[in-house]
Amino acid sequence: MRAILHVDMDAFYASVEQRDNPSLRGKPVIVGGHAQRGVVVAASYEVRPFGVKSAMPMARAMKQAPHALVVKPRFSAYAEASEQVFAIFERYTPLIEPLSLDEAFLDVTASVGLFGAAADIARRIRKEIAHELNLPASAGIATAKFVAKIASDLAKPNGQREVRPEETVAFLAGLPVSRLWGVGPKTEEAMKRAGLTTIGDVAARELGWLEERFGSSGRHLWELSHGIDARDVVPDRAAKSVGAEDTFEEDLTGLETLKPHVHAQALRVARRLRRASLKGRVVQLKLKFADFTLITRRTTLREPTDDGQVLYRAALELLERAHEGKALRLTGVSVQLDEDEAQLGLFPAAAPRASKLNEAMDRIAARFGSKAITMADIVGAEAPDDDDPRSERPVERLKPVEKPKR
Repeated sequence: MRAILHVDMDAFYASVEQRDNPSLRGKPVIVGGHAQRGVVVAASYEVRPFGVKSAMPMARAMKQAPHALVVKPRFSAYAEASEQVFAIFERYTPLIEPLSLDEAFLDVTASVGLFGAAADIARRIRKEIAHELNLPASAGIATAKFVAKIASDLAKPNGQREVRPEETVAFLAGLPVSRLWGVGPKTEEAMKRAGLTTIGDVAARELGWLEERFGSSGRHLWELSHGIDARDVVPDRAAKSVGAEDTFEEDLTGLETLKPHVHAQALRVARRLRRASLKGRVVQLKLKFADFTLITRRTTLREPTDDGQVLYRAALELLERAHEGKALRLTGVSVQLDEDEAQLGLFPAAAPRASKLNEAMDRIAARFGSKAITMADIVGAEAPDDDDPRSERPVERLKPVEKPKR
């Protein structure tokens, strides 16, 4: 059974403006252009009761809400926030289909075994977006993209809704036919003339009846009315990196205090690489300081590897140069996947002793959990649920660059 999420940021551009400017919080905010010639780019939830919505002419919006605060759009700020949102998505699945800067479909079918039920994954994503970015998001959970999208719409603002397979037809039944994908004003009017005003009306009709009146669209309408939508979530690009990171409950200082955490992260990344039969040579260290400043540092190894100790030594060298004794709230280690095949030598290389040790440790971890055997220096520094398979994050992909939605 598929598990599909549709995650949509709430009034994204307006929410970013309210986050970055405390004086706008709780106020009716319009993100838009010229008062006479421009259009509304985004409207906060406080101004929506006055009928203001995206794409509305600014002149009309100002007549309906003359007290609204107008802010010029800052697309660079929205693009940066979007990149941070998608980075959170990538912690849970590589199967991400962006629809715009502020919404995407996520196929978490394979992630359920790692992180728990689909609704729990949606809840974790929304919590991390709220905690780390101070932005609200809504989510829909279903077995089909079409149903997940409607569910997230109805969950707004700042909520989520799950539609189980057995609930799908009843969930859709009371909604207007305009909710069906592909139904525009003309088709909606034709459907109303045929006595179809709700999705339930469509579901109650025979397939042949719909095909007779709406041609090839008849089957499409019938399938959607029953929640049938076989379209896959289509990622925009292939997986590029594997990573692990942790936000600490309290800020940590001192190299000796940080070392075990970075070591544990390097080992987790190595396990994921080996599990996916992958290697990489570019090691990246991510640091978030107590003041929320975020930096990344990277180094390139001579040969691709999946060995945790090699990754740890590289990450530790980066940490020693970058942390400067400052308090940290987050560290992360990631490896860029090696896309080129290694050049073969004249003689086959013998398997290093580390490979045999890793294989043995992997077998033990697979049977008894990742904490069954570990390094002495990282005991107590591992992620709280690191012995739970759900703590293992899948391969991550690079965030696409999307044009702002106007």
